Amino acid sequence: MDKQRAILVLADGAVFRGLALGATGETTGEIVFNTSLTGYQEILTDPSYKGQIVLMTYPLIGNYGINEQDYESRKLFLEGFIVKECCHFPSNWRSQIGLNEFLKKNGIVGIQGIDTRALTIHVRDFGAQQGIISTIEFDVARLLKKLHSSPGLNGVDLVNPVTSPEPYEWKDVGAGQKTAKKYKVVVYDCGVKFNILRKLSEMGCSVSVVPAGTPHQTVLGMNPDGIVLSNGPGDPAAVPYMVENIKGLLGKKPIFGICLGHQLLALTLGFETYKLKFGHHGGNQPVMDLSTRKVEITSQNHSFAVANPHKGGVQKSPFGDVEITHINLNDQSVEGLRCRSVPAFSVQYHPEASPGPHDAGYLFDRFLEMM
Repeated sequence: MDKQRAILVLADGAVFRGLALGATGETTGEIVFNTSLTGYQEILTDPSYKGQIVLMTYPLIGNYGINEQDYESRKLFLEGFIVKECCHFPSNWRSQIGLNEFLKKNGIVGIQGIDTRALTIHVRDFGAQQGIISTIEFDVARLLKKLHSSPGLNGVDLVNPVTSPEPYEWKDVGAGQKTAKKYKVVVYDCGVKFNILRKLSEMGCSVSVVPAGTPHQTVLGMNPDGIVLSNGPGDPAAVPYMVENIKGLLGKKPIFGICLGHQLLALTLGFETYKLKFGHHGGNQPVMDLSTRKVEITSQNHSFAVANPHKGGVQKSPFGDVEITHINLNDQSVEGLRCRSVPAFSVQYHPEASPGPHDAGYLFDRFLEMM
C-alpha cells in the first residue's frame, strides 16, 4: 500500500489529511459526494464530472477492479477522487487492473484514508465548494491561495472540453449486433454516457453521435427519426450554442433530453436553471411521475436544476404549453418536462442507469413511440 501522504483543503478552510491515491500532484475542483454502493468505474468515466472531485460515500471502493467493457466515455474527465479505503486486492473475474493503478495510469490525483462520513456531512451542511487535493504541497495557506484563484462551475462551459471532437457512428458490440435497426437517431454529445448509446442501439436504433457545436441545419440534413440531447457537465446557461441548436430543431424532429439535455431543453422553452446546494449524485433518488403518481427510484448526477416557479402544472413557452411531468420527492425539483404542441420531452435523471435502478427504462419506449 502506498504510504505517501496527501491533503485535502476546502474553500472554507476545512482540512482533511490522509494518504495519496492515484497520481502524484495537485488538483482542484468542486467537491461532490456520490451515494452509489457500486459502479465506481462508471462514475469515474462519466464526463458529467468534469470540473468536480468525486467523494464516494461507500467506504470500500475498488473491490472488483476495473475492466475495459464498463467505460462510459473515451477517457476520465473528473478532476479528482476521494475514498475512505481503496481496495488494493480486487477480486472479480472481469478485473484487469486495480483502482489505484487505474487512477495513476489516467493521471487522476486522489486521497484515501480520511473520514469520508465527516466530509460528506460537511458538504451536505455547507454546500458543494471548491477543494484542492495535493500530494506535493502541504502548506494550508498556500493551498488556499491557489484554491481561491480557481474557477468554479457557474458560467463555465464544460461541455466543449468533453464533447467528441468529430462525429461518429456508434458500433454495436455483443448481442446488440443482432438487433435490426428501425430508426435513425442523432445524439448531441454534451458528454454522453456510452450506455445511452448502447440502450438506443439495443432498442433498434442506428446511432450517429455529433459534437455539441454541430449546427442544427447539419443535424436536420442527416434526416434522423429522432434527436437525443445527452447528459453532460456544468452550468447549462454557459452553453448558449446548444440552446440555439435546440430552437432550430423543436417541432421538426422528436427530441428526448437527458440530464443536461433536460436543462438545455428547459432553457430553450423559457424556464430558468439554478445551482443546487450539493447536487444529486447517486442511484437512489425518488422521482414521481405526476401523470401516473408512480414513484421511480432513479440514478442521477447533476449540480444544476430547472426552476419551478409555478410549483408544477403547465407553463407557456414560444413552442406552446409545457407540462412538468416529474418531480423529485426529496426537494420538489423539476425532474421531467413534456411539450404539448411539439414532439419533445426530457428527464433530469438517467433512464439508462447501469449499474443502477431500471425503473425509468420505459422512457426509451416512449421515445421510440414518438419517432
